[in-house]
Amino acid sequence: MKNTVNIQWLLGLMLFTMSYFYFSSYAHAVPSFARQTGMPCSSCHVQSFGIGLTPAGRNFKLRGYTAKKDYGEKSFQRYVPPLSAMILGSFTHTNDNHPGGAADRFGSNNNATIDEASLFLAGRITSNVGTFIQGTYDGVENIGLLDNADVRFANHTNFSNHDLVYGVTVNNSPTVSDLWNTTPTWGYPWSESPLVPTPSAGTLIDSLGGQVVGAAAYTMWNNLLYIEAGGYTSLPRNIQRGIGTFEGENKINNGAPYWRVALQKDWNGHYGAIGSYGMQANVNPQWIRGAGTDSYTDFGFDFTYQYLANPTHIFELTATYLREHRDLKASYALGSAEKKHGSLDVFRTRAGYTYQQTYSINLGFSQSTGTKDNIIYSAEDPISGSVSGKPNSQAFTAEVSYTPFGKSTSYSSTFMNLRLSVLYTHYFRFNGGYHNYDGFLRNSYGNDSVYLNGWLAF
Repeated sequence: MKNTVNIQWLLGLMLFTMSYFYFSSYAHAVPSFARQTGMPCSSCHVQSFGIGLTPAGRNFKLRGYTAKKDYGEKSFQRYVPPLSAMILGSFTHTNDNHPGGAADRFGSNNNATIDEASLFLAGRITSNVGTFIQGTYDGVENIGLLDNADVRFANHTNFSNHDLVYGVTVNNSPTVSDLWNTTPTWGYPWSESPLVPTPSAGTLIDSLGGQVVGAAAYTMWNNLLYIEAGGYTSLPRNIQRGIGTFEGENKINNGAPYWRVALQKDWNGHYGAIGSYGMQANVNPQWIRGAGTDSYTDFGFDFTYQYLANPTHIFELTATYLREHRDLKASYALGSAEKKHGSLDVFRTRAGYTYQQTYSINLGFSQSTGTKDNIIYSAEDPISGSVSGKPNSQAFTAEVSYTPFGKSTSYSSTFMNLRLSVLYTHYFRFNGGYHNYDGFLRNSYGNDSVYLNGWLAF
């Protein structure tokens, strides 16, 4: 059944939702964490709700999600389990229609959907162990899956008269353990439409979420130097199918090492961090063992600046550059790559301003360039194809969002929060071209989109 909606109806619904929760007595972000710590969401989140973290939020994650407030023996808060839920609904408009529909069960344009509904086990388990585990219903694919999962042990000691935090993370996606909003899992945009075309080229490190399991040891010395090292391996196919994440593209052969290093410093509200991250993996393409393996090496650099001295006006600037070197001997032998060697370079940057941790605007630019390959980037399909055989894409994004709750002055409790946002995306180049990039007369700006969404957590 095709699913379409009138824009006026959707705006009316969003306004109703906003007004309803404005007069509600409950509103805070990542509610189980807020209940556990007793702190307003604005302490850990730049915009009082969402993915962007402050130094306090990064420290909470670093220490294993275990910090808590002592509510006293008689408080019912002592017995509330670390459970939360969220629902994300949206409306998507693209510049040009999707021939055949944006997805199964959806129309060619102007679609409304429940993007996802999630249940979280998120919070302190013991004094040294905490979790962030997300189970999700995907409203577009109509499946349930195990989403982001991060289980941590953390402790600290004194080393050379400086605090040393150390820990272990077990998780299901490279960079899900990361403390900064520059790496693939937690990078901008915070929420994107699942019903718009996206460039076909992508790095390996950005494609393994939910398909792998890994562990890493990490340490933060003197709140200055962060080091993390570990590895990942693919989950068996039957397990991936059971948790809804099997895509049948790549299987990691043995283990894939992962690393993360960062230096950070806070100068009276001026926070800065620079770092590097990456992984190396040998994979069996399409899970086929007889042809050998492809080798991928992803190496990235990132930068973060936040002005947090005055919470009325918060400024941010982030950037990341990731280079992937590919040795595609197996894919070449199987006829699924034109060249044995190639590379992909990805650059992303974001500038953000937040007023009173309530109103926010983010401007972003992303670019992908890489080795031409007429098999990997073929012109066989409309929209997703590339008549030039090149992966090159460029996009500009602008997001405006509103988070009415989550501050210490909010008339609320620690049980609910809300975020409303609009994301506009414009493509200067898509899959290697501007005009007729796919060979089916589609232009890059035909994939421009407007994405309205409401994100409710409780």
